[in-house]
Amino acid sequence: MMKAAGSSRAFFLITILTGSFLLFLVQPMIARMALPKLGGAPAVWNSAMLVYQALLLAGYAYAHRLTQEPPRRQAVLHIAVFTIALLWLPIGLENLQPPADGSPIFWVPWLLVASIGPLFFAVAAQAPLMQRWYALSGNQGEPYALYAASNIGSFGGLIAYPLLVEPFTTLNSQKWIWSGIYIALLALVVTCAIQVWRTHGAAEHRPHAHGSQTRINWRRRLYWIALAAVPSGLMLSTTSHLTTDLMAMPLLWVIPLGIYLLSFSVAFADNQKPAYWISRLAPIILILSGAFVFVVWGKAAIGGLVASLSLLFFVAVTLHNEMYRTRPAAEDLTSFYLMMSVGGVIGGFFCAIVAPLLFDWTWEHPILILLAAALLPAVPLLRVDESDIRVPVIMIAIGLLALALGIFGGVAEPADASFLKIILAATIILFGLAVSGFRVAFLFAMAGLLTINGGWYSMQQSLDGVRMRSYFGTYTVNATESGRVRWLNHGTTMHGMQLLDDPTRPISYYPETSGVGIALQKAPVLFGPDANIGIVGLGTGTLGCYRKPGQSWTFFEIDPLVIEIARDRKIFSFLEKCAPDVKITLGDARLTLADVPNGQFDILALDAFSSDSIPLHLLTKEAFATYRRTLKPDGLLLVHISNRYINLNPVIAAEAKANGWYAALRHDSPTEDMINRGNRASQWIALSPDIKKLARLTGPVDTVKSRYYDSDQWLHLDPPGNTSPWTDDYASVLPHLSLWKTL
Repeated sequence: MMKAAGSSRAFFLITILTGSFLLFLVQPMIARMALPKLGGAPAVWNSAMLVYQALLLAGYAYAHRLTQEPPRRQAVLHIAVFTIALLWLPIGLENLQPPADGSPIFWVPWLLVASIGPLFFAVAAQAPLMQRWYALSGNQGEPYALYAASNIGSFGGLIAYPLLVEPFTTLNSQKWIWSGIYIALLALVVTCAIQVWRTHGAAEHRPHAHGSQTRINWRRRLYWIALAAVPSGLMLSTTSHLTTDLMAMPLLWVIPLGIYLLSFSVAFADNQKPAYWISRLAPIILILSGAFVFVVWGKAAIGGLVASLSLLFFVAVTLHNEMYRTRPAAEDLTSFYLMMSVGGVIGGFFCAIVAPLLFDWTWEHPILILLAAALLPAVPLLRVDESDIRVPVIMIAIGLLALALGIFGGVAEPADASFLKIILAATIILFGLAVSGFRVAFLFAMAGLLTINGGWYSMQQSLDGVRMRSYFGTYTVNATESGRVRWLNHGTTMHGMQLLDDPTRPISYYPETSGVGIALQKAPVLFGPDANIGIVGLGTGTLGCYRKPGQSWTFFEIDPLVIEIARDRKIFSFLEKCAPDVKITLGDARLTLADVPNGQFDILALDAFSSDSIPLHLLTKEAFATYRRTLKPDGLLLVHISNRYINLNPVIAAEAKANGWYAALRHDSPTEDMINRGNRASQWIALSPDIKKLARLTGPVDTVKSRYYDSDQWLHLDPPGNTSPWTDDYASVLPHLSLWKTL
């Protein structure tokens, strides 16, 4: 009998693990399939996560409603739902075109729902439903522990994709692998359904006809929703914060989601000791790590990364463990998970939809940190007599004093650190630790710490209008104290600079010594006075100042906000002074270039990176085929590959070798004097189907392979080695990451 029970538990465990693995394998997979349509902005991932959370909510609601039916009817209905979803196999992306206005904030969710909705819905119900079936089948033991196991499966699927699936399989293969596992999952569900069928007779009525409505009040339900919403939102806001304000490193989004999933495994485990100690330490980690939300880490970004991820882990484990501590009996299990899922959707909706529309910066991140401070369990770090009515009053007074010190330090002291500011911040931290366990007082102290450590300065930037936000990113217009230099940051990456006393001179990555600067200066010589130029990526409009009379220019830009910034002469005046009537085509370049006639451009420059992230779909074999079609037979393609985290040289070299491009690299490494005049190091690759035209651009090409190059010399590309050209079906950044640069 015990052996049979163990075998039964194993079947349910394997079913839950398989379903969770599938859920989190499909998320990055479908996002990768959608890249040619969506681009690589961090907000795309947040929108995708919102869809997944909404479908998860639908699956949990379905599981909750299904458990109100007799067990045998549950089995039949669920197998029917799984079978109907087979019609959406093999998994793939629907052929829907993005909106013409360039804002996909609602189109992205619709695309994903239409593509994977039924499949995701069916699989999403596995975790709560299999736990309920486990209890219905007469098994002994805590069914909630199976939820901890399900998150191990989720984490496995999440990590497997970037490390094992994407680097070694094509998208077409991935479709069939996922579809095969789905069919295997259906077989496992049938096996579990048979056990439920055998355990319960045909005439058996509903498991609990009156439901749990009378046993669980709405105050507790709302508490569960809040406890679930904050970690869910914090996971997404941490992703946005890291990619926007610390480092836009590829695959970085995997880490917050992985931590979020693992937090469930710790919080819902049978062994509660780790969760207990993490919860005890959470106030300390929250106030120490949260203090650095507004800090600009620069080259020490790894410190900010550790602080942000530590905060997420400790908060998520603590709040999820509080949910576990207040969980209901097994018969109300699906209702509990339904409330958890509602909270997850609320957190996701706030970060993916509300925040980009409402805020000009990632303000959702500090807001969620404050909400976390308000929700941490009321367990004081210091021993106090809580029965003394004076204690809460004293604690609130200390919290208010901490808030007042924070406001004083933020207003009176400059944005940079000073001795007084350090002393005030340390005092606030001590006050915060003293009042931890008293939620209101701790919230005040946390707010004071955020205010003094850059919060007030960030608020002033927002009020001054120098920050702007769109679906595709967060932009900040910066200026020196003298006002002589102004530059645009997209996240952490500078995307254009202008000297206000020499406003028509291209600088930053685009000076006359850069690869693109040389090509555009030589355009009249290489292609005549009426050369046709295309530029993918507008930025501040710097390149427009290379336009000569008689030339025809077209910019391609995906973000309407970038167009507003470049055309506003009060911000940047490159376009106004050099190319006021230039044509700007709104939309993703893969789609808009498809409408360009064959052989239109003499020169096409590709400068479309979003912060330091890489839009893979603009560097695939299919994308290069589009570029080649729009170029004249002897045209030039310029590709900007400057990047802090990825070496794109082998990728471009592989494309050149495989498809008949002749190529040369120019690394522009300015002197200190030129840096002081606004120039920045850059790497540009020039490609052409015509070797003679390329030679006229580059002159003699050096074969020396050195990290730093003479600014007067073009170089042969490094050989691609084992790198194959990226395609829409296969591309992986993993082999090309230079992670040591982040340290």
